[in-house]
Amino acid sequence: MSKGDQVSDEEMVQVIADFLEQGLVANIVSMFKADPSYYPLVGEILKDERFAVRIGVSVLFEELKEERPHEVVLALSALTPLLAKTTPAYVRGEAVSIVGIIGGGAALELLRPLVNDDDPQVSEIARDYLET
Repeated sequence: MSKGDQVSDEEMVQVIADFLEQGLVANIVSMFKADPSYYPLVGEILKDERFAVRIGVSVLFEELKEERPHEVVLALSALTPLLAKTTPAYVRGEAVSIVGIIGGGAALELLRPLVNDDDPQVSEIARDYLET
């Protein structure tokens, strides 16, 4: 593939988001399984305004958690900035859900401060994952 044929991260985020909106999660699962370098794009995908895309990311991570539990942690660095209070609550809440799905010590530690989030839904999601 020549340099001119490469797809930019922005273009790949759009492609993945469009597939998720169409319900083609299995295709995206296959992509992530074939190339774990897509995990850092999750933060940008989760910022998509389309609800179906954000739900698709949750379904994607539920599938990947079952099939590739050792790889899902690769998304934590992309998700961590979305947990900040400056992130819109709807995106922050989705990020909390994905971090909760990823689970494990490092992921759950990221959720502890969000138990007291200003947004009641975000704090509830964080509490739910920390109590399980």
